[in-house]
Parts: sequence; structure tokens; C-alpha cells
Amino acid sequence: MRLGRMRLGRMRLGHARRGAPGRGPWRGRWQGTRDASSRISSACCEVCRNECIIPDQEKRPFAGLTARRAVGAALPGTAALPALPYVPPVLSPEPGARRPEPPQPGKEGRIRTLRAPLWASALAGTLLVQTVSSFASISVPIIGPPLMAQAGLPPESIGLVSAMSSAGICWFLACGGPMLDHHGPVRTLQIGLLCTALGLAVLSVPLGVLALAGALAVGFGIGPNTPAGSQILIRSAPPAHRTLIFSIKQAGVPLGGALAGLAVAPLVVRHGVPATLAALIALLLVTTLLVQPFRRRLDGERDAAGHPGWGRALVQPAAMMRCVSALRAHPSLPMLTAIGASFSVLQACLTAFTATYVFTRHGASLAEAGQVMAVMQAASMVGRIALGWLADRMGHALRHLGLQAIASALAVALLVAAGGQGGWVLHGCAALVGFTAIGWNGVHMAELARVAPLPLVSSVTSASSLFGFVGSICGPLLFTLLVGWSGGYALAFHLMAAQLACLGAVCLFLKAPRQAG
Repeated sequence: MRLGRMRLGRMRLGHARRGAPGRGPWRGRWQGTRDASSRISSACCEVCRNECIIPDQEKRPFAGLTARRAVGAALPGTAALPALPYVPPVLSPEPGARRPEPPQPGKEGRIRTLRAPLWASALAGTLLVQTVSSFASISVPIIGPPLMAQAGLPPESIGLVSAMSSAGICWFLACGGPMLDHHGPVRTLQIGLLCTALGLAVLSVPLGVLALAGALAVGFGIGPNTPAGSQILIRSAPPAHRTLIFSIKQAGVPLGGALAGLAVAPLVVRHGVPATLAALIALLLVTTLLVQPFRRRLDGERDAAGHPGWGRALVQPAAMMRCVSALRAHPSLPMLTAIGASFSVLQACLTAFTATYVFTRHGASLAEAGQVMAVMQAASMVGRIALGWLADRMGHALRHLGLQAIASALAVALLVAAGGQGGWVLHGCAALVGFTAIGWNGVHMAELARVAPLPLVSSVTSASSLFGFVGSICGPLLFTLLVGWSGGYALAFHLMAAQLACLGAVCLFLKAPRQAG
């Protein structure tokens, strides 16, 4: 390389001595060599962005043949060099000095890989918010008796608090779409956390009417978790693992509930209700701050100028109709919504009545009934992740949900049949029920987000979740009527499981012709 440079410089020098047209006068051997070399390298670099023939200059992408043409144009007997801006050469370092290393293309790529991928940031942020929100919401019924006594209400009034919380969730799902589009999903999750903290602060005031208002605020703050989380994950999750990622995020619901069951009751016993509520509020505020770094990467699709009247939309019935009309965006959405509502009916009944059923009908102690519920919730957390992975491998989420619906009905029948056995048999059946009948949510949410048009992901998941919450409210009411009419729990459990199995069979029947065609 250096020999070639010197040879080209001398050619240029000799050419200048002969006084060829277009060449300047001779200015000395080394000056001429430097000028010739720099002009050749400048032409080479400007024409083809080639790696320069001067080894001391900065390396550039290589383009081969064009470089040789550029160099050949500078040789004697060829066309004159094009008029290009003068590029000062990089002089060689002093003898003994260490030559600086040229930038290596691989280093930049390796540095970039140290940054977490977008889907990992999205999953971490949504899972954190989902777990903390579930922890806060489940804590309210756990501290219900002393909380109602503090507000001057009878203990059974905790049912009204739970109903108001569910109403708050439905309120956001029906009317919160413009708010989500205006602020972006991460900012909306932060607003939800602050609203939940405000609701808990209102609940701490010993006044009955304020307790209901606080429960409404808690529910409204929990509402953004499903649509905002789905909007974040559908834009970042790799398609090959989308269902698994959604399922991991939804596993935050039973995880938060399990943590609340372990931590909240000891806090109330040791420090009292006000201190426990203060700790929950502090946890929500800290989570709000922890989510803030994710906003820059995940809130890029917000439309701050498109929904200036999002506050008015929260109290407009027309917003609810627009939310429901989003379910017409894809032919699969009505069936997905129906089977989601059916799963919600059975899940709400299992959550509300399994412990009472084991305690009253089969003579289990209250501690044993609590253990059965704990096993069911833990199995549901494992089931959401495992079934999400399986759905990704199968590739047909609606067929998967149909099979899971039938398996859930069979698991409930086993639980009813083994209720009198106790011991490991009862715990095993409870784990099977939790794995199948409560582990469906991640697969369902991922499929809703997949088939929905990208701008309508939050609206579709909100509308489908709205019907699911309606089912979770109506299911226990119907279950109570069936228990009172039949005098036992077996018929009610079997009917709730049968409606899910029938809808699962319909999903399989409708899916088969489409795939066959």
C-alpha cells in the first residue's frame, strides 16, 4: 500500500514537472507527493466511498472496481482528475507513537446489543403495572372487615365496594379509549396507578359514601391495564412468541393476588388499616415513577392532538357505542368475545365459591379451603405461561381456546367428584382447574390483539374485556340462584362448566371449515 502511494505520487510529480495542462507548478518532492496522494484518495473516496488507498486515512466502505477507475483517472495519459474539494491528508504519527485504531464496524453493533430489546422493555413495564395493580385491588377485600368497621358500615358492605370497583373497570373499558389515544399507553397506565392510589386514600377516610367513591376510583385505575398493555405488546412482541409474552403479562394478575394474600393480612394485624393503606399508596406511587423510563420508547404512537376532548368522552354514552362497534372490525372478534365472556363466567364462579363449597359441603377447615384456593391460583399462573407457549406452537388460538374450554369443563367435573376425597386428590383437581379454567386469559388477549387492526387494538380489547366483566358480574348471581333452587353446589358447577364446553365445541366446529378451505 505505501509503495503504491509513493509510486503514484512520483507519477504526479513527474507530470507536474513536464507542465502538463491543468497541473500546477512543482513545489518540491514531498509536497508534490502529498498533494498527489491526497487528490487521488479524495477522488477515490468521493466517487465510490471506497476504503482509502492511504493507510493513515479513515477507512470507509469498500466498493472495489470503481476505486480502481478513480485511481486510473489520475495516471498519466488518462483523463484529468475531476474538480473535487481538497481533503487534507492525515499525516503519519511520530515515530514510536501508537497508531489509533480505526473504528471497527462490529463494535457498534455489540454495544447496541447491550440495550434491552423493545419487547423486553414492554413486557417488564406492563408486567410490573399488572402485578402491582392486582396486588392493590385484591388487598381491598382482604382488609374488608376492619375497613368497613372503620367506615361505620356492616361487614357485608364489602360486596358493594367490590361492585363499585367492577363498575369503575367497566367505565374505563367503555369510555376510556380517547384518553388512551391522547396520552399514550404508558402515560395512561401511570394515570391509572395514580387514580388507584387516590381511591385507596379516599377509602381510608371513615365515611361510608366516600368508601364507595374510592372503590369506583380504584376500579377506574385498574381499567387501563388490559387495553394499554395490549397496545404496547402488540407493537413490540415478536410474532413467533406473541402469545407467550401476552400470557406472561397476564400472569401478573394471580401473582399480585398471591402476594397480597401473603403480605396484606400480616400488615393489618401488626400495623393496622391506615398504615397498610399508606404502604399500598406508597407502592403505587413508586411504581408510577419506575414506569416513567419506559415512556420514551413505548409511547411513540400516541395522538396527543387527535383527541382533545377525551375528558368529555368519559361521560358520553356515545363513546361506549363506539367501543362496542370496534368488535365488527374482524369476523373472528364476535366469537372470541363470546368465548372470553364464557370463560369469565366460569372463572368468577370458581373464584367466588370454591372455598365455600369445600368448607361447607365436604367438612374442610377454613385453612384447608384457603390452601385449595392458593393451589388453584398458583396453577393458573403456571397455566397462563405454559398455555401461551403451547398456543404459539399450535398456531391456531381459537382452536386452542375451544380445546381448553372442553378441558376446563372436564376439570370442573373432576373437582366436584373429588370434593369429598380431600388431601392430595382435592389439591390435584384444584390445580387442574386453575391450570385450564383460569389460565386462558393470555391466549385470549393475544389473539384479540392479533386479529384486530393495529389502530383499534386498544378499542377491541376494551370492548371484549367489557363483556368479560359483565359475565364475571352476572355469573356469580346466576350461580347463587342455582344453588338456592337446587340446594347444592354440584348442579351449579356443572351448568357453568357445560356452557363453556358447548361454546368451545362451537369454536372447533366453526374453525374447521375455514382451515380446510
